[in-house]
Amino acid sequence: GKVLVTGVTGYIGGRLVQELIDRGYSVRVMVRAFSSDHQERWPGVEIVVADALNIEQLIAALENVHTAYFLIHSLHLGKKQFESTDLKIAANFRIASEYQNVKRIIYLSGLGDKKSKLSPHLQSRCDVADKLSAGKIPVTVLRAGMIIGSGSASYEILENLVLNTPIFFIPKWAKTPSQPIAIRDVIKYLVGSLETGETTGKTLDIGGKDILTYDQKLKILTKLLAKRRLFFPGLITNTTLYGYLASLLTPVPAAITKSLVVGCKNSAVCLDDEIKKYIDFEPLSFIDALKNALSAGKEDRIATRWSDAYPTEYDLATKLHQLDPPPYYTSSYCLLTYKSAPALFNSFCNIGGKMGWFNSNWMWRLRGALDSMMMGVGVSRGRRSSSELRINDVIDFWRVENIIKERQLLLRAEMILPGKAWLEFNVDTYEGLNKLTVNAYFQPRGLKGKLYWYNFLPFHLFIFKDLIKQIEKRCKSDA
Repeated sequence: GKVLVTGVTGYIGGRLVQELIDRGYSVRVMVRAFSSDHQERWPGVEIVVADALNIEQLIAALENVHTAYFLIHSLHLGKKQFESTDLKIAANFRIASEYQNVKRIIYLSGLGDKKSKLSPHLQSRCDVADKLSAGKIPVTVLRAGMIIGSGSASYEILENLVLNTPIFFIPKWAKTPSQPIAIRDVIKYLVGSLETGETTGKTLDIGGKDILTYDQKLKILTKLLAKRRLFFPGLITNTTLYGYLASLLTPVPAAITKSLVVGCKNSAVCLDDEIKKYIDFEPLSFIDALKNALSAGKEDRIATRWSDAYPTEYDLATKLHQLDPPPYYTSSYCLLTYKSAPALFNSFCNIGGKMGWFNSNWMWRLRGALDSMMMGVGVSRGRRSSSELRINDVIDFWRVENIIKERQLLLRAEMILPGKAWLEFNVDTYEGLNKLTVNAYFQPRGLKGKLYWYNFLPFHLFIFKDLIKQIEKRCKSDA
C-alpha cells in the first residue's frame, strides 16, 4: 500500500523517504508548498501539498494510504506556541486518518520518564503520542533521545560548542544520563517498524549502545576533535540562559537550542529493550556515531540538515516573482567578462559558508551576530554542502529560492528585517561577452523599512562592487 511521509523537508523525514524509495515502497510525501526540488530529489515519488492545520487538505493527502509516518513538530515556534500547535496538528491527523481508514501511524517521539516533571518539549512529545493514540487507528510510538548524525541539530550543537568554547562551566543537570542514538539506527527502527507487524500499536524506546551524561559527551567529542578544553563546575544552573548562550556559539537558533537544553534536565534513557524482540540489531556506539558524522561533513556528503526546515515559514514565504508591484528598492551591479557562463555560475554558487563572501567577511559576520542576538537565524548556519546547492538550501542567513543552471542564483533573506529582501546573481550574454550581475531587492515594511534601506545603501556600493569582481576573479575559466 501507499506510505505517506510527513515532515519530509526536515532532517529525519528527508532521509526516511530515500530509504523507503531504495526499498521499493510506493511513497507519497506531504509538503506545505510545492518545489521542483522535491521531484528532482525523489523522482517517481507522489507529492501532495497540504497544511497539517487544514483538516480538509489532510484528508485528501491521506487518501488510499496504508501507513502514515507522523514526523511533524512545531519546536521553532517557541515555548508559548509549539505545544498547542502540535496538539492541534495531532488531532487533525488522527481524525483525517480515521476518515480515510489508514491502517497504521508511526510516530517518532522523545525519551523521558512520564513519572517525572518533563520539559515542555518532551511533555509535548508525550501529549502528541497520546492524542494520536486516542482514536481507532493503532499507533507505533518510537521514543528516541539525542540523535547524532551529520546535519542533526544535537550533533551540531555539541560540535560547535567544543570548537568555539575554550572553557566549559558544567552545571549539575549536565550530569543527567541520556542514551544518544545514531541517525542511521533511527532510520532502521522507523523502517523496521513498518516491516514488522508486531510493533503495531506499541510504544517502544530506541537508543544507542551507550548511556552517557552530557558532560561526558562533550569530553568524548573534545578528544575526538583533538582539542584542549577546560571543564569546571558551573554555579549557574538556569537552562534557558545556557540555551541562549549556546545559540550564540552554534549554528542552531535560540528557539530550538533553548528547547533542547531545557530538556537536558530530564533523564533520556530507554526504560526497556522490548524493541529488540521485534527489530534486533547492534546499534552504534556514541563515538562511532560521532565518527560517521565527522566523516560525512569532511567528505561533503550531508544528505539532510536541521536547517532544511527552519524556520518552517520558509516554504510559505512570499517569492520574488509573486510581488506585485515589484520590489520597491533595487540596487544593481554588473561587469562584462570573457569568463564562461558555467565558470561564473559555479563561482557565485560557492559563496557563503566556510568559503565566506569573498570580501568584507567581517561585515557579513557582524550582521549575522546582531541577528543572532535578536533571536534570528544568524550567519553561522553556513551551508549543507560546500560543493552543491539545491532549492531551499540555506546559505548563512539566506535561503535558495531559485536556481537556473549556468544562469541564476536567487537568495531570499531570513534574517530579522523591517521588510523582505533578496539577493540575485545572474549571467547573461551581451555583445559577445558574458554579463555578470548582482541585484539586491528590498520590499520595505513602513517607514522603518525605508530608513533601513537608505542607511545600508552606502555599504552596498562598497560590498557588491568588490563582490562581483571577486566572483569573476575566482572562477575557473574551464568550468
